[in-house]
Amino acid sequence: MRSIDIHAHIIPGSLWKAADSKTDWFGFRHEPGEGLGTFVGGGMRTGFSSPKVRFTVEERLNDMDAQKVDVQVLSTHMPFVGYHLDAAQGLALARDVNDEIAATVRQQPSRFAGLATLPVQDVKSAIDELERSMTKLGLKGATLDTNVNGEQWDEPKFLPLFKAAEAMGAMLFFHPQPQNNFLMQRIKRHGLFNSLGVVLDDAIVAAVLICGGVLEACPDIRICIAHGGGPACYAMGRMDRAWHGRPATRSTPKPPSAYQRRLYYDTVTGSEEALRFLLDRVGAERVVLGSDWPFVPWHPSPVAWVQGLQSLTQEEKDKILWRNLESLLNL
Repeated sequence: MRSIDIHAHIIPGSLWKAADSKTDWFGFRHEPGEGLGTFVGGGMRTGFSSPKVRFTVEERLNDMDAQKVDVQVLSTHMPFVGYHLDAAQGLALARDVNDEIAATVRQQPSRFAGLATLPVQDVKSAIDELERSMTKLGLKGATLDTNVNGEQWDEPKFLPLFKAAEAMGAMLFFHPQPQNNFLMQRIKRHGLFNSLGVVLDDAIVAAVLICGGVLEACPDIRICIAHGGGPACYAMGRMDRAWHGRPATRSTPKPPSAYQRRLYYDTVTGSEEALRFLLDRVGAERVVLGSDWPFVPWHPSPVAWVQGLQSLTQEEKDKILWRNLESLLNL
């Protein structure tokens, strides 16, 4: 049995080189401190709890072997997407990250695939970089934050990017900023900005893509939402009620629940019960393995977790662990 993990982060090696040489990296500055220190930039402070963020390719492969993960689909850690930069700097950052991810994939093409970072603050540059990443670098799509400097993805200016991704057959993987969601402003206690705020952002972007008509306008687009889409599918009944009861608010010809099976979702749900609920709503064809490497500890591994779930059939496990992504990403 194979296993393909769509949710595996990479911290750019060029970022660490800049930290070691005490220079800035596209406006991000390293501050030494406990553990691996902290990066400051984009209005955020980003620290790390796992030494794995500095793993070499060989160390990463050894860790994958220990966790029985055959293939990781690499994407940048979201604090470093650089949407706050001007267009030229944003493109330079994206090209730096994408070249590095592509080089890692070329080192071990049977073990890695990659998703690009895009300078979405300038839509034309983002489309051009997505095309370069897929046609020249061999990447499989792109990772996107759940908003762009406070703008939502159903803004008309972003539709050409979705149309281009649809035409290219790109996989778009939406993942929120772990330290920069609205719950940070509301409450900073109890770690809720991460445990709850992140998945609320997942649900918001799923709702925006559905209710904002992106999926209606791009019927063949491939989009995966991290963390099982958060509580998006749980809330579909409420969104449907609003669609039926308030016609003036409708932006789609069908109720929201009609679109939930058009998205893909990873398995980072936090519990078997949540994953089972998701599967019952969208079907095993729409759920793929995720680990959130290296930020979520798994005992012993995300693969073993899925394999050990009593409420899943073997057919469901096979689709989740490898069949869906093998087909979607042509691996």
